[in-house]
Amino acid sequence: MTKQIRVGLAGFGMSAQVFHLPFWAADGRFTVTRVFERSGSRAAEQLPQAQTVREFAGLLADDVDLVVITTPNQTHFELAGQVLQAGKHVVVEKPLCAAAAEARELAALAEAQNVVLTVYQSRRWDSAPLTAKKLLAADMLGEVVDCDIRFERYAAGLNKKRWKETGGPGVGLVYDLGVHLADMAVDLFGMPSELYADVRHQHEGALSDDYFQIQLYYADGKKVCLTAGKYVREAGPFFSLHGKRGSYVKYGADNQEPLLLAGASVKSGWNREPESEWGILNTEVNGMHVRSRVESVPGDYGAFYRNLYDVLTGKADLAVTPDQAAQVLDLLEKVYQSAELGARVKL
Repeated sequence: MTKQIRVGLAGFGMSAQVFHLPFWAADGRFTVTRVFERSGSRAAEQLPQAQTVREFAGLLADDVDLVVITTPNQTHFELAGQVLQAGKHVVVEKPLCAAAAEARELAALAEAQNVVLTVYQSRRWDSAPLTAKKLLAADMLGEVVDCDIRFERYAAGLNKKRWKETGGPGVGLVYDLGVHLADMAVDLFGMPSELYADVRHQHEGALSDDYFQIQLYYADGKKVCLTAGKYVREAGPFFSLHGKRGSYVKYGADNQEPLLLAGASVKSGWNREPESEWGILNTEVNGMHVRSRVESVPGDYGAFYRNLYDVLTGKADLAVTPDQAAQVLDLLEKVYQSAELGARVKL
């Protein structure tokens, strides 16, 4: 008989409804038994089988195996600690917390309690990095020298989620989108040896950073540039990867988020990209110059929960570890240090 993972869900906003619930529904091995929703009845309407609780402690009941935290960033450290102290497994929306030291404290607590702690770094499973991994494994580009990953949007106003505009620790574009890009870079290439960062407040009256460019320098001479901004009406390529023999360039970010926002059902082939959205491969193969579209590996956020299920049932190692999350937070802390100093800093 298939083991069911009983989920206690903290928060019932966009993150929970768009990035988590559809994959549990498609998987069928995760059952939501309790939802912490401080006020309102959205959870009761959409998940009538689950009990709505008005206090976070209500998630720490005997009918919950795994707590998934989708509350504002500022709450992550405290709430994750409560779950771990209760001896339950926990998934925390990115970022795990505001500081690398806090991440390592949570990691030590999870190890002491013999439970799983992981972070929902779903964008490792975007189509572009998955396709890049396939091309690198096949040695289609030669030695990598440069990579550029960009989240560019046009949003002239402040974020409607007011907690993202407080200017406090763990909020701002660096912790919102930078944590995704940094995790993507570290997953692809490992930790850099140095970085330089430009972090700005472009919106009038902004307390939280809303633009960044982070340049990562590697010991082998490779450079990775991570950029995000909200005043870009005409976006450049989402992902550009250049090697000594060829390049892979893809316009347009992964299609899973817009499809999920539009209410798409997660099923076989649900997000396969049309050829018009594939990236360009420009390289040399067996001495011949080749330039053509290359089929995208479909993005796969569901891989996160498939891996987690296998971990919880003793069949796999954890894909997104607390140590990896702490490394990314180390990097983000250096981003702010570099921006303040206006200089490269070592990691």
